[in-house]
Amino acid sequence: MNIDKLVYAVAGFFVLASVLLSQYHDIRWLWFTGFVGLNLFQAAFTGFCPLAKILKAAGVKPGHAFE
Repeated sequence: MNIDKLVYAVAGFFVLASVLLSQYHDIRWLWFTGFVGLNLFQAAFTGFCPLAKILKAAGVKPGHAFE
């Protein structure tokens, strides 16, 4: 798996997990959903993704979006 696919998978998992937590635990978990969405939005324009930087440092093969 390359960095692009891992970033999408982790972001999708975080969104789904935080939505479920907001329904079954506390509504304030939706702030985390908003944070993930905002980070994805800014990464589309700036190319900066903290998770992509961490994965690159860990030696994961880069894709085309976060080179």
